[in-house]
Amino acid sequence: MPLQWRTGLRWLLAVAYGYAGYRHLATPSPFLAITPPWVPMPGAVVAATGVAEIAGAVGLLVPATRKAAGWGLALYALCVWPANFHHAFAAIAVGGETLGWWYHGPRLAAQPLIIWWALWASGAVDWPFGHRH
Repeated sequence: MPLQWRTGLRWLLAVAYGYAGYRHLATPSPFLAITPPWVPMPGAVVAATGVAEIAGAVGLLVPATRKAAGWGLALYALCVWPANFHHAFAAIAVGGETLGWWYHGPRLAAQPLIIWWALWASGAVDWPFGHRH
């Protein structure tokens, strides 16, 4: 896969995570609504996830921190997956709207792709486009 693809998709991921981090900090209520009840101090956790997303987004754009940011964002995406399951199975309304499986099914299925995307876009992994030895 051409280097331009990796660069473009890295920038897209950085913009997406940067925006998501901003939203976590500016309007935390939707994220608080989907936070599982077993998460301690949900307000602090949502704020910390916003900061982590912004830090990861910036880290993707800095060559010296790119791979570490990719691993961090992959781990982050894995750690927040339970909130996506909670959102889906508890049928939580966000902004007065309960989303159906037309949203939750693809969203839950996409999480492994998001994890891989962070790793691949950062250069932490080359799979499946790398050379086989």
